[in-house]
Amino acid sequence: MTATATIAVPVVRRSDRLLIAGALAGPVFFASAVIQMATREGFDITRHPIGQLATGGAGWIQIVTFVLAGLGALALAAGIKCTLTEGVGRRALPILVGIFGAGLIASGLFPMGDPESGFPVGTPDQPVARMSWHSVAHSASAVAAYSALAIAAIVLTVRCMRHRAVLPAVLNGATAFVLVLPMSPDCMSIQIAVNGLVAFTWTTILALSLRRTR
Repeated sequence: MTATATIAVPVVRRSDRLLIAGALAGPVFFASAVIQMATREGFDITRHPIGQLATGGAGWIQIVTFVLAGLGALALAAGIKCTLTEGVGRRALPILVGIFGAGLIASGLFPMGDPESGFPVGTPDQPVARMSWHSVAHSASAVAAYSALAIAAIVLTVRCMRHRAVLPAVLNGATAFVLVLPMSPDCMSIQIAVNGLVAFTWTTILALSLRRTR
């Protein structure tokens, strides 16, 4: 085995682990969220955004979930940097996915901790009169995270078009479109959940695709 091959093997294994961690971020996030939604009394996804699971005595579970998902996204960013060494997006994609990961971590560290609309149980069934500073920080972090991921999807769309990969280009473009749609006050919590599902599906598919074609 040559010296170059000896060095390359640990690098490949490291990028492989990073991509696996990135692929797991979405499933871990939604497995945790779904279990909490099913077991926490009073939570209604049609009225309460997922971030509101961070309120109440069991709120620490969702806080940890945000942080773990963010760490997984940071691992994906590092995996992208190790894997994409040429072409459109080789510099921008790791940065943008890294911003997404950092935004998720910040969303956990600054939880949406305002009880409202009947959750947790015993809370008045009405919106909070004034958002706390950490709820504002949570919302700003989420906006930054999803905006960065939408731009990343656009960058990947351009990359796929350069390689004449039509279907991946269309899917990446659709992902970006969904993530930048304005929020509707009437179905905001559902839209937030859909955005999360789209975003984490995108990161999982990207991680698995890079691992397969590496």
